[in-house]
Amino acid sequence: MNVVFKFIKRYPLSLVVVAAILYLSFFKPPKEKIIHIDNLDKLAHFCMYAGFCSVVWFEYFFSHSGISYKRVFVGAVVAPIIFSGLIEVVQGNFTSYRGMDVYDFLFNTLGVFFALFFAKFFIRPWVAAYKKKNNSKG
Repeated sequence: MNVVFKFIKRYPLSLVVVAAILYLSFFKPPKEKIIHIDNLDKLAHFCMYAGFCSVVWFEYFFSHSGISYKRVFVGAVVAPIIFSGLIEVVQGNFTSYRGMDVYDFLFNTLGVFFALFFAKFFIRPWVAAYKKKNNSKG
């Protein structure tokens, strides 16, 4: 049980984003569309998973002093891709108002990989600078 509480403490924002993704993936959308822009949902899928994985990377770098790239790669790349695929399968097989879409999965995956590069070049250096600045004050 201690492991669960430790995980919740380290990744609260990531868990909120997972809950939001689950809600958005399974709520019944309104029948009438307010605005129709072709493939706008693909941009939404990309942004949802790029944001989700960026939050995971941020929380990982912020809450760990050492970096286990294998562990964080599984948690911030492999697991979200599998999660995304499972959501698509469930939407296609267990809902009458959603469908399985390979392009949704593709854009989710592209978002995950975008977050990987964003984490390497922006999040990790920012968190390292933040930690260094705040540790030198003490």
